[in-house]
Amino acid sequence: MSAVAVAHLLLVGGYAGFQGTVRALVYPQFTAVPASAFAGYEQSHSRRISVVVGPLFAGQLVTTGWLLLARPAGVVPAAVLGSAACLAVVLAVTAWGAVPQHRRLGAGFDPAAYAALLRVDTVRLVAAAANVAASAWAVLG
Repeated sequence: MSAVAVAHLLLVGGYAGFQGTVRALVYPQFTAVPASAFAGYEQSHSRRISVVVGPLFAGQLVTTGWLLLARPAGVVPAAVLGSAACLAVVLAVTAWGAVPQHRRLGAGFDPAAYAALLRVDTVRLVAAAANVAASAWAVLG
């Protein structure tokens, strides 16, 4: 069993758990923040959440690249490609969907931006869960 593949599975699982927590606990609380305090709340949220998600994204990028290039024995290549595709979806949806909505929300609570953020986040959560399945397949064959 490849240590990099196991590390990859742990990172992917950690991100999926993080994303599930954000979707189930963090984002629903946005509606409870008073309008007068929301811009500051959102800016603080964005700053603090990046400290957690940044290393998870970086770690997944490193391990995905490593698995694609090194192709360790016992790791299922198709599963690594599936994992890479899931990560690409998460990163693209984050960059082109979630980040713009967070910027809009940084100016104050906007129901349309919040609804769009929830839709985008659902895509991220589904892709993260699929990545756990693909990564487990990669490791366990």
